[in-house]
Amino acid sequence: MLAAADALFADADAPRAVTMDAVAAAAGVGKGTLFRAFGSRDGLLDALWVAKLAALREAVARGEPPLGPGAPSGERAVAFLDALLTFKLENRHLIRAREVAPRLLQSENYKWMHGRLQNLIEDAAPGATPDRTGYAAHVLLAALHIDLIEELLANGLSLPAIRRAQAAHARAVIDDARRG
Repeated sequence: MLAAADALFADADAPRAVTMDAVAAAAGVGKGTLFRAFGSRDGLLDALWVAKLAALREAVARGEPPLGPGAPSGERAVAFLDALLTFKLENRHLIRAREVAPRLLQSENYKWMHGRLQNLIEDAAPGATPDRTGYAAHVLLAALHIDLIEELLANGLSLPAIRRAQAAHARAVIDDARRG
């Protein structure tokens, strides 16, 4: 079912056009089976996102620095954001579909990204309040919304330039959190 959904979203010009009926038909199952397995379209998208995010989660937990343990937290935060940018671009069909859906900020995937980034900012900025580090994490993740990234690329900003700007912005936000 996940493979069928992934293929449909990858081929769709408009992610909203992919219906649960279409996914069920492509997977060769009934629509009820799809809803029992995932609960909703958002649940299906989140399950697909979890499957695709597994490698990144592993790299963050046990990978090599600067993304994995062993690097300073500020640099891990920058590497984490860069890895998320890469992930979103490589999976833009899925990300486009999920980022337009309601309740994105309540999804387990977003909560994981936000929590991980907030922890890295807290470690890099000792003494910063949880409100400040939580807000900083939201701000940094908002800059990775796929619509914004695609708009920047379409308007001539190169991917290396986006990466440099993102890293500089992340460092500035972390420095600001340090200053309190």
